[in-house]
This record gives sequence, structure tokens and C-alpha cells, in this order.
Amino acid sequence: MALTRDFKDTIKARAERDPEFRIALLQESLEAFLSADIETGKVLLRDYVNATLGFEQLGVQLHKSPKSLMRMLSHQGNPRADNLFAVVAHLKAREGISFSVRRSANS
Repeated sequence: MALTRDFKDTIKARAERDPEFRIALLQESLEAFLSADIETGKVLLRDYVNATLGFEQLGVQLHKSPKSLMRMLSHQGNPRADNLFAVVAHLKAREGISFSVRRSANS
């Protein structure tokens, strides 16, 4: 299902004015990846990139083709771990944040 322009603009506008929303979007993406929900993780990470710096800028900063990065996070994309973690590390540094993994109380 293709996203409408209104949805993309809404996410971008919210990300521009609300740093907590941006960070939550990135965090939810990482939690999805860690829960083996790769498709959701890619969608959320793609939304984050589109709402913040964009794939062109990300490609320049990572010295990678923007089209390659877009394909990597597409529905058919199958990102290699080193590429995915390079993107995540860059985005975390850009936001000035870090994440940690904890054992859940239910474990």
C-alpha cells in the first residue's frame, strides 16, 4: 500500500517539531528489528529517514548510493547487518542518543 502525500507530510512535520517523536520512531524501529519483525523495522526506519534527513543526505553522509539505501529499506529489501547497523549508528549519533538492551521482567 502506497503512502499518501498527506501521511508523509504529517510525519515529517511532526518529526521537525517534536524531537521525542523522532526518537520514538527510531526506537520503535530498533525494537521491531530486535523482535525479529524485520518488515516493521524497515518501514519505521524508512519513515524516520524520510521525515528527517532524507535518503540523499544519508547517502552523502554514509558514502553510499541513496538508491541503494532506499532499496535496502524497501519491502523487498534484504539489508546486510553491517549496512543496517551503519545506518542505525549514524542516525543515533545524529540524534545524540544511545539505546540499551535490557532483560525483560518476564524472562
